[in-house]
Amino acid sequence: MTQHPTAEERRPANDGPKAAARNRAALIAAAREIYAEHGLGAPLSGIARRAGVGQGVLYRHFPDRAAVANAVLEENVREVEQAAAASGATLSGVLGVLTWHLTESAAFIGLLHADRTGGRADGRADGVHAHASALSERVARSLRGHLTGGHRLGGSDDLTLAVAMVSGAVTGPTREERERRALAAWRLLGVKVGAVRPFAG
Repeated sequence: MTQHPTAEERRPANDGPKAAARNRAALIAAAREIYAEHGLGAPLSGIARRAGVGQGVLYRHFPDRAAVANAVLEENVREVEQAAAASGATLSGVLGVLTWHLTESAAFIGLLHADRTGGRADGRADGVHAHASALSERVARSLRGHLTGGHRLGGSDDLTLAVAMVSGAVTGPTREERERRALAAWRLLGVKVGAVRPFAG
């Protein structure tokens, strides 16, 4: 007589902390993709589906929309900071990393356009943008650290304004088109940008 496995036997082994770490990484990767496609207002259910987990798992890692968005944006900002702190880093190289993130992520563009009062760029208040001003300032600080004396973006708000202007030009249906427009905007500002790529470490 054929023995069929019980429900208990069919259930995959519980990897505990390993599964939790995998799920969190999958959720952040899924959120990055969803936000790149739809911006910060994308539904959390879509992120959970893309990650292959239930919404309960999502909420165990991220209690609300702000926590998900901040986890994704934090990674973007950290990469720019790492590029700026790397040995031999130059302004053009860091701008290349920043531009890569701009072409990849509508959410990152939204971050750089967040107003300085802690609200959203569209005037509505939510937890996602409560942290945005500090993150945006970290990006600006990373770039300012590589400005040489007399640089054309050396004025008090010139750098922040230039980044906002370039990010506003990053539109188009494909990543290639968004990159082309970003580089054209930097050229119009007379600013040299290095290779557009993620920070490789």
